[in-house]
Amino acid sequence: MVTLKELTGFKDIYTIDSDGIPIFKTYLAGEWVGSKEIENIKSPIDLTVYARIPKLNYEMVDNTLSILYNRGRWAIRDLPGEKRLKIYHTLADLIDKYREDFVEVLMIGNGKTKGAAQGEVNAAIERLIRADLDVRKLYGEYVPGDWSSESLEAEAIIRREPLGVVLAITPFNYPLFDIVNKLVYSTVAGNAFMLKPASSTPLPAIMLAKLLEIAGFPKEALAIITVPGSEMDKIVADKRISVISLTGSSETGEHVMKVAGLKQYVMELGGGDPAIVLDDADPKTTAQKIITGITSYSGQRCDSIKFIFAEPKVYEELKNYIVEELKKVKVGDPRESDTIMGPIIDTRTVDEFEYAVKDAVEKGGNILYGGKRLGPTYIEPTLIEIDKEKIKDLYLYKKEVFLSIAVITKVNNIDEAIELSNGRRYGLDAAIFGNDITKIRKLIRMLEVGAVYVNEYPKHGIGYFPFGGRKDSGIGREGIGYTIENVTAYKTIVYNYRGKGVWEYL
Repeated sequence: MVTLKELTGFKDIYTIDSDGIPIFKTYLAGEWVGSKEIENIKSPIDLTVYARIPKLNYEMVDNTLSILYNRGRWAIRDLPGEKRLKIYHTLADLIDKYREDFVEVLMIGNGKTKGAAQGEVNAAIERLIRADLDVRKLYGEYVPGDWSSESLEAEAIIRREPLGVVLAITPFNYPLFDIVNKLVYSTVAGNAFMLKPASSTPLPAIMLAKLLEIAGFPKEALAIITVPGSEMDKIVADKRISVISLTGSSETGEHVMKVAGLKQYVMELGGGDPAIVLDDADPKTTAQKIITGITSYSGQRCDSIKFIFAEPKVYEELKNYIVEELKKVKVGDPRESDTIMGPIIDTRTVDEFEYAVKDAVEKGGNILYGGKRLGPTYIEPTLIEIDKEKIKDLYLYKKEVFLSIAVITKVNNIDEAIELSNGRRYGLDAAIFGNDITKIRKLIRMLEVGAVYVNEYPKHGIGYFPFGGRKDSGIGREGIGYTIENVTAYKTIVYNYRGKGVWEYL
């Protein structure tokens, strides 16, 4: 049975229930609050309850939003930028200080291996330290009026201003880094920040709020709302929210936009990326990179490789190497040092995995490796081979199945690979492996995706290189210095000097 160790840096934001399970409070504009209604949080390792959090009602959120809108957005905007940066750096130091607490929660709550949990903590720290790079997109412009006869005696400055209140909605898979990322680009621009964390992994958000409080973040400009996604419609539609930044499924993103109406949006949605392997690629090295792209965090990543389109000369050797590499992947308890793939976040996703495998087999697919459920929340990493003529009928092709399952298909040329890649509703990333620069350049030009990785598996990292989707994979870009454009607005100020004697000496 999984239990949460004592979190040494956060003892004052939770109490221990009668059955030994910690009950956490959440942070609403300067107040740590509980609720009459409590939600159980289960570990994907064995589905035992390891924590409880308050389930907020609408009135609590409404009152909090009033504080953020009326006072919080001005409190953060009036805080000098240098002090915001200092808060981020202090927060980075605090996360490092309480690193083991975060690693514990990421392992228990997400089923991450220790190495993956450490990596997420490191990414969050680095993102905070590099907040200064976001500032480069906050400066305005000067526009002279003397290029038009109607504005000869005028000039303008173009400012970038915060929009007010940003609502961030984050997924389960990176519950520390995704929050830090959205926090930085939203608040460095001067917006108040309301966060709705994933219901299955809320603790990193609550813990981060405690450290932000210690770091001196303006109290009235921050809130962590622990509300089920099914009860968010009235909140996302609130006119006091100017921006919604959501990372999640395409279906969720589309629903939020329909309900919320006219706002600014940053939407990083569904993916599942193709890897296109050219005849001149090194099959062994390529297979190793593809395996990492398939199995990293059990495939529960929007940039996980889900399709492999390989040219004829490399196909058989590549396929054999991939199968050999899959055999080396140990599935099990993420707390064990030799585990590579831990559990899936919930049983429903594993049910979908079983359905997708059955669907592929019924439509002519051949399971080269895996295909089995190993427990309520564990699966074998899976590779399915299918003819290119049948691939578009697959459930796996039409939907993003969020775990370690990939389809491999032989294509005669890159034109077929382009057609199959672009035929999906998603367009997040693509990977190309090979050396033929003519083919590579054509693929780069023709693939309908937000990012192309050449001789590397897709990985978004901390956002040094901007990422985001086309088609049903989202709108806007996440990335240092790029997302600022979606959480700020231009304001044009025109100065008219006509009749003031400005030009009388010309």
